[in-house]
Amino acid sequence: MKTPIRVAVTGGAGQIGYSLLFRLANGETFGADQPVILQILEIPDAMGALEGVVMELNDCAFPLLHDIVATDDPNIAFRDANWALLVGSRPRSKDMERKDLLSINGKIFVGQGEALNNNAADDVRVLVVGNPCNTNCLVARKNAPDIPADRWFALTRLDENRSKSQIATKAGVLSRDVTNMAVWGNHSATQFPNFEHAKIEGKPALEVISDRTWFEEDFLKTVQQRGKAIIQARGKSSAASAANATIDCVRSLITPTPDGDWHSVAIVSDGNPYGVADDLIFSFPIRTKADGSHEIVSGLDLSDYAKGKVQATEQELLEEKSAVEDLFKG
Repeated sequence: MKTPIRVAVTGGAGQIGYSLLFRLANGETFGADQPVILQILEIPDAMGALEGVVMELNDCAFPLLHDIVATDDPNIAFRDANWALLVGSRPRSKDMERKDLLSINGKIFVGQGEALNNNAADDVRVLVVGNPCNTNCLVARKNAPDIPADRWFALTRLDENRSKSQIATKAGVLSRDVTNMAVWGNHSATQFPNFEHAKIEGKPALEVISDRTWFEEDFLKTVQQRGKAIIQARGKSSAASAANATIDCVRSLITPTPDGDWHSVAIVSDGNPYGVADDLIFSFPIRTKADGSHEIVSGLDLSDYAKGKVQATEQELLEEKSAVEDLFKG
């Protein structure tokens, strides 16, 4: 049997964490022959709830789950971690300004970045799920100077999944029939789900669904506002779909991408081929190579419309970066 990998998960007693942990332990994420050790971080006030989650994990008797570490100390949670899934973050409360949310969460991710830098395994990869995930990821990265730039990711796969679902429903096909769907930029209302390169059963989406106005209006609005709509409908955030997207993202980062397709994840923007400013965590169409590394899909022709959308989400990320620069190490 393979050597177990250590997977650190923050916010393990929260809704997303609860939806995620069991699917990390059952072999669904890393493979049916890959043992895992879960290292779960929570705040002190939630340790009682986390104890209950650990009981349930134990009661499942997962063959691949070799150990569970439950702690409120990030240095313990991230010790020798090969993957760190940073799920926990402060949610935005009523009447809270986005800049206040950035500041509060930024301070959390300063400490987590430092703990990762000092304790994680040499091959650690970090996926930030807790919102605002792009800028939280940037803050953590800036406080972990020893972890290479290509190990940092922020989750935009949920937006990609939502986009595929909306297109598939409109076209009357299955979600798996929608490919080449990439989300550009920030995981926010400025994100750009780029329908111009999407395909439906191998054909350009704009040929199958000729109503471009639907794409520019109903489609974009639905995807960009989906999280808010779910909260309004069920009174809680989209935890299960976020956990599912996290698993999809990890699997896409460890599995070679099928020829001609790509997937969405936010990465460090340095040296990208589309002129986006360096030193952001920006979502691009990504391809995972056979050796496990990843690359931005280059050579895509962006229309003036698409360029305008990319520039708008880039500007928002630049503003977010400016708001948290005082948290950067050094």
